[in-house]
Amino acid sequence: MKTLLVIDVQNDFMPGGSLSVPDGDKVVPVINTIQDKFDLVIATQDWHPKDHVSFASNHIGKAVFEQIPLHGKSQTLWPDHCVQGSEGADFHPDLKTNVFEAVFKKGTDKEIDSYSAFYDNGHLKSTGLAGYLKEKGVTELYLCGLAADICVYFSAYDAFKEGFRSYFIEDASKALDDNVFETLKKEMKAMGIAIVNSNDL
Repeated sequence: MKTLLVIDVQNDFMPGGSLSVPDGDKVVPVINTIQDKFDLVIATQDWHPKDHVSFASNHIGKAVFEQIPLHGKSQTLWPDHCVQGSEGADFHPDLKTNVFEAVFKKGTDKEIDSYSAFYDNGHLKSTGLAGYLKEKGVTELYLCGLAADICVYFSAYDAFKEGFRSYFIEDASKALDDNVFETLKKEMKAMGIAIVNSNDL
């Protein structure tokens, strides 16, 4: 089953949002156009409690984008974003959501960040997405959304590790840092994740 996974196309990641991805709004019309090419369309939402450990505002004396050690890993401190129930956590108003069969929330545990759609950053807790997809008989998973170099990349990595044939749709995604993403694209290709464009579908 050919499946589209739309990752975190939320207001806070749009121009003017609290954690704005450059040209993040440009992915919306592309994603709307490709949805009918898939048997199944699902989505994720960053869905953080206000006291989330990744928010710089919850660490006295720390600045946004500073790195701190957390649970044996390096943690980037972010601006407050996608707080549960806030307008910033809502999907972009122009995104077609009527065909989303399911929406998986991530980053809900205040103690650990969760970039991937499949697991938290420590791989301690599953979102249940892998089991859901396998139960549906999904074999091909196409990923897109925001941000390409963070949540989309880590989701693609985990999708591949879970055994799905994984495809990254480049023109339906935007990166927070394009330079970082150029390196990550090479990593994805080396792993066996295919990089495609919407007109290849």
